[in-house]
Amino acid sequence: MKTFVSRALCCLVLTIGFLLTSAAQQSPPPNTPASQEAQPQDKTKDDAGKSKPGQTGTSNDRLFYTLPNFLTLENTGQVPPLTVGQKFKVVTRGSFDYILIPWYGFLSGISQAENSEPGYGQGAEGYGKRFGASFADGTIENYLTGAILPSLLRQDPRFFQSGQGTFWHRTGYAISRIFVTRTDSGHQQFNYSEIVGSAMSAAISTYSYHPEGDRTLPNTASVWGTEVGYDTITIVVKEFWPDIRRKLSKKKQSAPPPS
Repeated sequence: MKTFVSRALCCLVLTIGFLLTSAAQQSPPPNTPASQEAQPQDKTKDDAGKSKPGQTGTSNDRLFYTLPNFLTLENTGQVPPLTVGQKFKVVTRGSFDYILIPWYGFLSGISQAENSEPGYGQGAEGYGKRFGASFADGTIENYLTGAILPSLLRQDPRFFQSGQGTFWHRTGYAISRIFVTRTDSGHQQFNYSEIVGSAMSAAISTYSYHPEGDRTLPNTASVWGTEVGYDTITIVVKEFWPDIRRKLSKKKQSAPPPS
């Protein structure tokens, strides 16, 4: 259980840092030239760094240039639904991405330092068990919420960034996507894939390979709630990450060349 809490806290630290940055910055007025130029800039970045939605329906983006963000689309309208094969392909690409090895290693180190789930023990063996459990937890949830249930229920696992409105409006929109999602036909529907999928993931992991002392219904419910909380924090970061990325790109372009 503490492993999930540690994971959520790590993302929370990243989110707080972003919130402090965003609060100090004001968006340009809607009728200024800067806002008129935002569209071409986004299109250029899509051409250079991300796959066009019309071609694949996914992206090659990474949160903070590291963590896979392949199911997030920005500045898009109507896009074709993903096929079953595409859903499984993009989830597989994200679940076995190279960056996840050090990421899960970091989370396992925190879990070991806290001695969460003592049944794993300590030392190299305990660390290995925690690493395997963290990797399995993330992979099982990714497939259930992003491929298996979306394919069975014909729901769209992608996150469509809003990019419009005030900071709080966009935050509320991002949080609502945990409970509301698009269907493959473009309609709004309760996000069974996320809510039910994370519950199934929590039950499978808790009652299969986690220590026997943690195989209880209250612990399963706690893991489920923590997974949903972690996904909520992540989706809020996804909403604002394009703004952060554009700012970082502008800083790089405006930086003076080295003497």
